[in-house]
This record gives sequence, C-alpha cells and structure tokens, in this order.
Amino acid sequence: MRRRTTIAISLALTASAALSGCSGSPATAPSGSAVSSSATGPAAPAGTPSTPVPSAALGQRLLTEADLGQGYTRKPERESRRDDVTVIGCPALEQLGDAAAGGSLDFPNKAKTAFTYNGSTGSEVSEELYSDTPDKLADGTTRIFDAMTGCPVYQVVIGSRPVKVTTQKLTAPALGDQAWSQLLTFTAGGQESVVKQTAVRKGAVLTVVSGSPALVDTHVEKALAQAVSR
Repeated sequence: MRRRTTIAISLALTASAALSGCSGSPATAPSGSAVSSSATGPAAPAGTPSTPVPSAALGQRLLTEADLGQGYTRKPERESRRDDVTVIGCPALEQLGDAAAGGSLDFPNKAKTAFTYNGSTGSEVSEELYSDTPDKLADGTTRIFDAMTGCPVYQVVIGSRPVKVTTQKLTAPALGDQAWSQLLTFTAGGQESVVKQTAVRKGAVLTVVSGSPALVDTHVEKALAQAVSR
C-alpha cells in the first residue's frame, strides 16, 4: 500500500543528505536486541528545565564549532523543501500520517544545526532540540521512534527518487530520563549510506543527534549537557 505522508525526525531530509555523502562509511551496529528505553542518568543539574523552553532559547543551547573542536564547519541552513514523500511497505509509518509536518518532530519549540567534519562529504553530524512538557515529549518521541523502526526494511520515494531504508534499533545510551537510538541504512542508485540517530530526553528538552555513527557517539553527551544546563 502506498500512502503520502511526512516522515518524522527529518527522515526525508536525512535520506537526501545521506545519499549525497552524509555518512559514506559503513558502520558496525552494537550487538544485541534493543528497544526504546528508559535510562537512569546522573542527577539532573540545577538548570534542567521542567517546563517548555522557547525556540529562541533552544537556539542558544545548540552546539557550535567551538564546542565540537577543530575540523568542524557549520552547514548553512538549507531552504525548506516540501517534496512529496511516499512510504511503501511500512504500515507503522503510513499510520503516522502528518504527525510531523515538515519532516520534524511535532513539538512547539525547536532549533537545529548541522556540521561537516574536516570538509569531508562523508562525515556530518546534526543536532535538533525540541521542548514541550515532559509527558508530551516522552509520548511523542516513543511513538515516532517505534513507527520509524517498526519495519526492518521499507522504501520511501522522495519526489521521484526511490530510497530503500533499512532500520535497526540500538541500545540507547544511559543518559537523561529517556533515550532512544537507531541505525538507518539508505540505499539508492547504487549508493549506500549509514546514519545513526540518538535522542535523549531530560526534563522538558529533547536532544536528537544524527549523522556519522562515530560522530554521534562522540558528541551526544556534550549536546545533552549543553541543552539542559543553560
């Protein structure tokens, strides 16, 4: 069955970026089964927000080149595109419908940024921050990650370009109040690219880091700490 939908957590944009060279090197996924999981992290710092944070304030909490270290260059923000996205072979995503209009999580407060590493077309990392009440963040993120990983293999058609998507749940890091992680492999036109995506909720802020698996692992904890402590 084919249904037109808008994919959550920037899946369509992630697929397009990945296949233009976002993460050209295959990655080895951690072994073992994994689910969206709750994690008991360290005690919350005094500044951890328990009420929604406005978008403007979230923008001040994003990572910068100075936070990441040498070799990182911020990518210019791309003009928003509204390509039609058709999901084939994944009822969980089809049922999601327009819950994430525009390719992002459907929360009222948000900010995002992205970087290339060493000028390479093969290594990128992006960060998205969202804020809402803790309950809404928890319920919405669980629902969307479950939908995105509900089918191990499916296809999306972005505009007129078919992309095969393979998903695998990963063990979430022991960070924040809740954490989710997945590995996505995009295949199109003979190209294959691997993107890791890890999301961590702490209080009323959700931090989502996506990109080359090694870069996600390197920066997710720093991104979370900065997102909740300012």
